[in-house]
Amino acid sequence: MASFVQDLWESIFTPGPTPTLLIATNVTFAVLQVVLAGLLIATYSVHFVVLSVLSGGLWAAINWFANELKVHQKQEEEKERRAQAAARQAVSSEDSETEVEGAAASSTSLKKEPPAPEVAVVATDVEAVKSTGELKHRVVSEEALSQGTKSSVSTEDEWERVSENEDGKSR
Repeated sequence: MASFVQDLWESIFTPGPTPTLLIATNVTFAVLQVVLAGLLIATYSVHFVVLSVLSGGLWAAINWFANELKVHQKQEEEKERRAQAAARQAVSSEDSETEVEGAAASSTSLKKEPPAPEVAVVATDVEAVKSTGELKHRVVSEEALSQGTKSSVSTEDEWERVSENEDGKSR
């Protein structure tokens, strides 16, 4: 029982319907139905019939939604598995486009689902780019080294020079 409560607490922070959360939901709605039936017998009020119908509808809707999410998750996993298989097949073959299209066509004809997205093959060969210019290193003074900077010119001085150059161009 303690592990169920711990699992229930952890499932609250887990996205999606977890089995522990579904069990707790179903038990809670079942107890609610029993309480509403007891109150109906005790008071003979129509209100408890209406509440019981509303509660039962909500209970069915929650279970239906959880089942739909499971079906959707299985479909997504199947699509991902097919895409990975197609990617492996495309990488391992020379004529990848024809085989990927053939694999997609055969898998869609069996289950009548929309065709799987085409998988792009990424080239693994990389060409080195030759550098055309040389790097210029700044001269570092001893004063700048003691302050922990790499340049004796401050950023403010550089901005002032840029501003002066722009002023000169506009004249």
